[in-house]
Amino acid sequence: MASKRATQRNAKPSKSRSTVRVRAKKAAVRRSAPVKARAAPAKARPKQKFMVHRFSEQGFKIDGLRTYARYRDLGVKDATHGQAIAHVIRFLPPCDPKVVSKNHFHDVDFQMIYVLKGWLKSEFGDGHGTHTMKAGDAWLQPPRIQHKVLDYSDDCEVLEIVLPGDFDTVELEK
Repeated sequence: MASKRATQRNAKPSKSRSTVRVRAKKAAVRRSAPVKARAAPAKARPKQKFMVHRFSEQGFKIDGLRTYARYRDLGVKDATHGQAIAHVIRFLPPCDPKVVSKNHFHDVDFQMIYVLKGWLKSEFGDGHGTHTMKAGDAWLQPPRIQHKVLDYSDDCEVLEIVLPGDFDTVELEK
């Protein structure tokens, strides 16, 4: 037994666990990407206001982008100091394709639409084709994507959220 211990002491020492950890850590540091300089701090945005917007039929107004729809502003534009807008759009029946089917795009950073009631049929550029969106469906329209409304149900309502709150619409057809 004593000779076995002596043999173990005289044998080449094995690497300790701490040595292995240190070497692994150094290797990981060598493999990691170099630290990039920090970007300039983002421009401070105005503090958003807490708000609650209660439903009212009188809240639907014909003062939005399209004459064939009523818009109910949800107060987001004021609360975010124009960073975003959110409104419910209620399409007026009956749909007249001669009026609604005009190719256009919006100069926005973000535009998301969610169908609350009914259905809406639209055509999108960039090879995205024609889609009929039904209650519960949502879609994201990338900035400046060409599109047009082709048809909608008599009860169609959508929620639209857009950034920024003020944006341009470019009509491509008259």
